[in-house]
Amino acid sequence: MPKIIHLDQLDLNQSYSYADDLTWQLKEAVDLIKGKVMRMSPAPNVAHQSISGNLHALLHPFFKHKQCRVFAAPFDVRLYDRKKSILKS
Repeated sequence: MPKIIHLDQLDLNQSYSYADDLTWQLKEAVDLIKGKVMRMSPAPNVAHQSISGNLHALLHPFFKHKQCRVFAAPFDVRLYDRKKSILKS
């Protein structure tokens, strides 16, 4: 299988897995939603970053000694159905 380095190498009508996404070496950011590749929005502007920073500053102390945590920067998040995951085990 050829190395995927450009979005135009993918069939956007096809479904892909998280494992597929991990092998891609794309320069542009994409989301994988229900197996479909979605182009991500451009980077946030200054106003958005300012609001985000202010919210983080307010929320961080509230969650400091709790199990829930707040993060300021984006990172990969994989959401799954826990019930279905347990049933497959």
